[in-house]
Amino acid sequence: MEYVLNNQLPIPDHFQPAKVGEVWRVPYQQRAVAAELWAKQHHISIAAADQNRICLLLIDVQNTFCIPGFELYVGGKTGTGAVEDNQRLCEFIYRHLGKITKIIPTLDTHTAMQIFHPIFWVNKDGEHPTPAATNITPADIESCIWQVNPAIASSVTGGNYDLLKKQAFHYVKKLSLDSKYPLTVWPYHSMLGGIGHALVSSVEEAIFFHSIARQTQTQFELKGENPLTENYSILRPEVLIGYDEKPIVQKNTSLIQQLLEYDIVIIAGQAKSHCVAWTIDDLLTEIQQVDSTLTNKIYILEDCTSPVVVPGVVDYTEQADAAFKRFADAGMHIVKSTDLVISH
Repeated sequence: MEYVLNNQLPIPDHFQPAKVGEVWRVPYQQRAVAAELWAKQHHISIAAADQNRICLLLIDVQNTFCIPGFELYVGGKTGTGAVEDNQRLCEFIYRHLGKITKIIPTLDTHTAMQIFHPIFWVNKDGEHPTPAATNITPADIESCIWQVNPAIASSVTGGNYDLLKKQAFHYVKKLSLDSKYPLTVWPYHSMLGGIGHALVSSVEEAIFFHSIARQTQTQFELKGENPLTENYSILRPEVLIGYDEKPIVQKNTSLIQQLLEYDIVIIAGQAKSHCVAWTIDDLLTEIQQVDSTLTNKIYILEDCTSPVVVPGVVDYTEQADAAFKRFADAGMHIVKSTDLVISH
């Protein structure tokens, strides 16, 4: 059977593509009134009545990654990647408002003293690493090029500096053993309580409009709060177990189970090379442990995601493309937001 996201709805007049790259306040009450009228006008039923349950999983569509000038703006090859991705994403949400059952936005969520932020590390002169230009390896720690900053032990491990050092070294070594990206020192980003942590205004508006029109609660999923591990994927952190073989943090088992139960899961967001790719990779692992044919219900909007590219510094385009090819080879669908066709 082929299921096509047809009968597309018009895009509401309030959507302004030119404002997608800006930060502004969503007029909630106005949009709520308009959304209910929109649902009546276009005969949009409540989400609870959906026979085919479709989930839209949005990875880290936050200002910190998507707005030019913010900390980790994902410009991709063109320099305008995330902004254009989100213009298409908003249009996709509005056009398929009556088909999307649930929207699940993930929120990368950080505080200052975390293992991937500059304050966590010092060299012999007490200087912090340069963000986005520094990777830390086990050899760097063993040769004392970089050491854990003793001043933060009181905030992270209750003053136990020895424990903090052991956990940090174990973490960096485990990344190396598991052939993951080395520990990258990132700029302070997605800071809890800050503007960068918030969803892109235009996307937030579209999600809110969907929530009211379909009378379904948006499900926000936070990740990345633990100071001792990165958390690119919403489904699990990079390292689960500490040096003492005790759990650092758990997998997001409830979300994993929920995603496996939807008829269709559509995925978009930032960045293609990091949080999107690793979330999908973890989802693929979980699917293969249950039923490998379930990959057929995963759809990835390739025109609503971009790789990390910092001209002259790093370019993860090839790694991202290789990951997406692997997902396609496993049975997932790589599609454009404008021509999504779903078979199930």
